[in-house]
Amino acid sequence: MKILLWHVHGSWTDAFVRGRHEYLLPVLPEGGAWGLGRAGRDWPASVREVDLATLDADAVDAVVLQRPEEIDEVARLLGRRPGVDLPAVYLEHNTPKVDFPFARHPLADQDRIPLVHVTHFNKLAWDNGSARSLVIEHGIPDPGQLYTGELPELGVVVNEPIRRGRVTGTDLLPAFASVAPLQVFGMKTDGLAAAAGIDESRLTVRGDLKTRQLHRELARCRVYVHPMRWTSLGLSLLEAMHLGMPVVVLAATEAPRAVPPEAGAVSADVDELLRCARRLVADPDEARRRGVAAREAVLERYGLGKFQDRWDELLADLGGRPRHSDNRRWDEKILVPAGERKTP
Repeated sequence: MKILLWHVHGSWTDAFVRGRHEYLLPVLPEGGAWGLGRAGRDWPASVREVDLATLDADAVDAVVLQRPEEIDEVARLLGRRPGVDLPAVYLEHNTPKVDFPFARHPLADQDRIPLVHVTHFNKLAWDNGSARSLVIEHGIPDPGQLYTGELPELGVVVNEPIRRGRVTGTDLLPAFASVAPLQVFGMKTDGLAAAAGIDESRLTVRGDLKTRQLHRELARCRVYVHPMRWTSLGLSLLEAMHLGMPVVVLAATEAPRAVPPEAGAVSADVDELLRCARRLVADPDEARRRGVAAREAVLERYGLGKFQDRWDELLADLGGRPRHSDNRRWDEKILVPAGERKTP
């Protein structure tokens, strides 16, 4: 199949485009949220950058939508309406930003586009109404067991920790820094030590590294710490487990399902997490044993093959679903008022 999707979530896309299809990524000269294309990623040749303004609409077999605004954008540029005369699925990456647990999903109560959540918690957190809703859990390209744990330090991967604050558990970092020095990887982490009130000798900002370099450097840390309060399920956590790292994880959203206790610690009791982190930093042998358990668990649940098989099943089903023939306007089916939609 030829599948159209925007490059919205790099880590998820990295897994999805390693499947058995041809993937069409819109590109614009200025890049940005609506035209990243491959963005220099080392992806297979089956991933092609396309200009939607000149793309043959009939060359697209299906579209994976990730933002409500994409529905109108596809219809405008291709002249084909997602879910009506173009097979479509909507992928929800995120937990609700506001009004939990009453948040209604933008695609609730329509019957043309299946709604796919990346975690079971996501599906539970959103009010999906009568929309066909299912879960396809993450898949991770296996980087290999790179863990050395040679540095008695704690690794953290987080994007925009200053702006996002309590969402990413930034306020918890000083407590972990009291256990062992932190190495923090991710976008927009400059100035984090000062913003969090942590002495610079206890926090090293590593910045936004390329994936392979990130994996190598992160795997040198003794323990991975995941202090996120309200994220869907951090893919960096699953990557750390693939590396063979022991993990200390705040028991929020999907984390208790994703991480078995033998992989380190999963708890809403921060003091319990601190005790575990301290013990693992002091005991490299136990840290390595916990990391082996983490890797075994994540390969079983979040392996790339299982992820791709689930998506292939859904995409094949999309191709066989009959087109609707009712005369109701499309704007009446999608519960995003036309006046509230954003223009790309």
